[in-house]
Amino acid sequence: MIFQNDLILRAARGEDIERYPVWLMRQAGRILPEYRKVRASLSGFKELVETPERAAEVTVQPVDLLGVDAAIIFSDILVVPEAMGLEYQLIEKKGPWFEKTIRTEEALKYANTDFDIEDRLSYVLEAIKIANKEINGRVPLIGFAGAPWTIFCYMTEGQGSKTFSESRKILYTNPSLAHELLNRITDVTIKYLKAQINAGAHMIQVFDSWAGILGEEQYAEFGLKYMDKIAQAITEVPLTLFAKGAHNSLSKIVKMDCNAVGLDWNTDIVKTRSLVGENKTLQGNLDPCALYSTHAEIERLTNNMLNSFESKRHIVNLGHGVYPDVDPEKVKTFIKTVKNYEIKY
Repeated sequence: MIFQNDLILRAARGEDIERYPVWLMRQAGRILPEYRKVRASLSGFKELVETPERAAEVTVQPVDLLGVDAAIIFSDILVVPEAMGLEYQLIEKKGPWFEKTIRTEEALKYANTDFDIEDRLSYVLEAIKIANKEINGRVPLIGFAGAPWTIFCYMTEGQGSKTFSESRKILYTNPSLAHELLNRITDVTIKYLKAQINAGAHMIQVFDSWAGILGEEQYAEFGLKYMDKIAQAITEVPLTLFAKGAHNSLSKIVKMDCNAVGLDWNTDIVKTRSLVGENKTLQGNLDPCALYSTHAEIERLTNNMLNSFESKRHIVNLGHGVYPDVDPEKVKTFIKTVKNYEIKY
C-alpha cells in the first residue's frame, strides 16, 4: 500500500526518515470531546468496542484532530479472554470485572482455543477495514493485543489489582496450570494478531501492562517466554513490544525478533540506546503527566527528550497512555514540537 505518510513504518524498520514520527498510546478516545460525544450515544465503552462503525470513527479522530503519524484501532485487550469464553464487564470508574476466574484446571474450560477467531472477533476486524477506508492511506493503522502475562492476570484475578496477588500465587502453587493457560492465551493472541494483519493492520504492538509486577526470573519464565513466541510468529509487519516496568528485562527484550521496543517514562533512553545500538527502534517515552505542564514547559521537556535520542531509530510517544483529563491543546503542543524538531543524526 502507498501511504501519504509512512514515517512510522520506516522508523520501525530502521530506514531513513526526515523527522521523527509521533503517536500516543490511548489516543483513540479519552481526551477528545468528539470521542466523548460518540461514546455518550451508546451504552458504554464495551458497546463502542463492539460496534465497528463507531470504533472506526474514534480510531480516525486523532488523525484528523491531533495530526498524529499513525492511527491505532480502538479496541480493548480483554476481547481475547472474552473470545476464549471468559466474559467480562467494564464497570464505570472501577474497570474490568470477570464473574468467573481461572484458578483451577477445571476452570480451563473458560480458556477455549478451538474456535474461529475471525468469526468471534469479527467486530474488531471489521473496524480495521472501515478505519482504513476512512484514513485512505494518510497514515498507517496499528493493531494490538495484550501480552499473555497481562491477559493471564485479568483471567485469574478477575479484576484490576495493585498487586495481582491471586495471579502471582498461581505461579508458586500451580506453575503447570499457569503455563497451560499462558500457552492457550499465546496461541489465540497469535491467531488474533494475524487476523488483524489480514484485515489491514500495518503494524502491531503488544502491551504487557503488568510486566513490572514480576521479578526478573519470574518474568523470564512466565512473561518473556510467551512474548517471544508471539514475536517469532508475527513477521508480516513491523512489531513493537512494550513491557511496562520490566526494566531489568530490557536486555532480553531487545534481543527478541521485533522491530521496536516501547519504553516507559522511568527508562533512560541513552542507557537503552547504548544497550541496543542501531539494532532496534525505541519508542517513547515522555512522562504522561508532563502534559499537565504549561505549553512552554511541554515544549522544553519534549525537546530535552528528543535531544537524548542519539539515533534516527525512534518513534516518539509517551511512556504510557495519555491520561483522560489532559487538555487536547497540550497534546497538540507535544505533537507540534516533535514535528518541528530537526533530526541531528
